[in-house]
Amino acid sequence: MTNSNLFVVTGGPGSGKTTLMEELARREVICMPEVARQIIQEQASDGGDAVPWGDTARYIEMMLERSVADFIKNSEATQPTFFDRGIPDVLCYARLIGLPVDGIRSACDEYRYHRTVFIAPPWEEIYATEASASKRGQKR
Repeated sequence: MTNSNLFVVTGGPGSGKTTLMEELARREVICMPEVARQIIQEQASDGGDAVPWGDTARYIEMMLERSVADFIKNSEATQPTFFDRGIPDVLCYARLIGLPVDGIRSACDEYRYHRTVFIAPPWEEIYATEASASKRGQKR
């Protein structure tokens, strides 16, 4: 399943992905939030351990499930739709921490975004953690 109207925005923490997505949304562009951030927030509020510093296998499983669900939900999009990270990011993270990638690789093959991927490079001048941004009353 391929849809050339679906675009991935990727990059490391603090590279401005969320800020870019917020600006696109402000301009009425369809944007999908980062599933990893949602999972971490939910796990923190529910006392769960499916987080990067806990049950990483379950965390990756949840990221894949939600990333695929978001893709399917938007699979018939007729206008540009931007994803704050996507299924390929799950593959990269699993590889980075040494977990099996076969099922994730299959999902990458099955659910195809536009060939163009937007990569936000590290940008030290704008880097802010969630906590530091909220202390200063700023958005990331």
